[in-house]
Amino acid sequence: MSEESGGDLDARLKAYEGRAAAVAGVGKDPVNEPMIRHWCEAMGDRNPAYAGPDAIAPPTMLQAWTMGGLSGHSGHTGRSQAYDELLGLLDGAGYTSVVATDCEQEYLRPLRPGAEITFDSVIESVSARKTTKLGTGYFVTTRMDVRAGGQPAGMHRFRIFKYAPAVRKPRAPEDAAPATGAAASEASTVSRPRRPRPVVNRDNAGFWEGVARHRLLIQRCDGCRTLRFPWLPGCNACGSLEWDTVEASGEGTVYSYVVMHHPPFPAFDPPHAVGLIELDEGVRMISNVVGVPHEEVRIGMPVRLEFEWADEELELPVFRAVAAVAPVEGNGG
Repeated sequence: MSEESGGDLDARLKAYEGRAAAVAGVGKDPVNEPMIRHWCEAMGDRNPAYAGPDAIAPPTMLQAWTMGGLSGHSGHTGRSQAYDELLGLLDGAGYTSVVATDCEQEYLRPLRPGAEITFDSVIESVSARKTTKLGTGYFVTTRMDVRAGGQPAGMHRFRIFKYAPAVRKPRAPEDAAPATGAAASEASTVSRPRRPRPVVNRDNAGFWEGVARHRLLIQRCDGCRTLRFPWLPGCNACGSLEWDTVEASGEGTVYSYVVMHHPPFPAFDPPHAVGLIELDEGVRMISNVVGVPHEEVRIGMPVRLEFEWADEELELPVFRAVAAVAPVEGNGG
């Protein structure tokens, strides 16, 4: 794309700022106890505020009540023509890949079972064309205002990157010498497409510093001594902002899992298993299950922590299957 045509596209995209992305959207279900229970079980959140006759929904479920699920909203309810046009314009210009980059939420009041959810969304901003390690494209930010029973309940700001994947120039055959053994393994790792980078901020930097030292660190509240993962600025049990860390033993089991087939992405080789791992310390984390074919992963399978290079710069904690166990009904798919 030429600079001139790129500038023309920038102007056309900017014209969508301030236009509706969703109008009069309606949640598929009211706030309800089963979804709250499933969320808390998956997240390992035992806060008593989320159970019992006076239960409230975890605030971070705000977006969940607006989502259409795999079947989508009936009749595309709420989604605007302007938002479809914007995404179609980017697709037509070659920016067909998408990755979510970050979100921001504000909570105005608690949501209780039975509350009917409605929402509106606006296209808040479209960036100028940006070049990243993933490729060249545009950041699109939407802001959703969520209501419960017609009253403001919260705000959800969501940003995606619509991009054309970067094309890696292959080495010329005459420049490439055959590699064997460790050199071949290293070359294979280096040539693999880069995976999306984790978002490292002041709240989770200590976790990634631990990974760099091959240590899996779990936060521990200084007030009530509750362990928590993922890392948070405050304790979700007592609210204390003071904490230290403990190092995980690295032993755990597969609590749940899914096998990822779609969407395809150059840095991954589907199908592959993504597990919710319950560590021996009692917290859970999401990571890849390695060491066995994806179809052999089972709930309850014992696993052990390893650190694996995803590419030449990114090392990640993964969990290797220790031994197979008998199949368990209701396993992930």
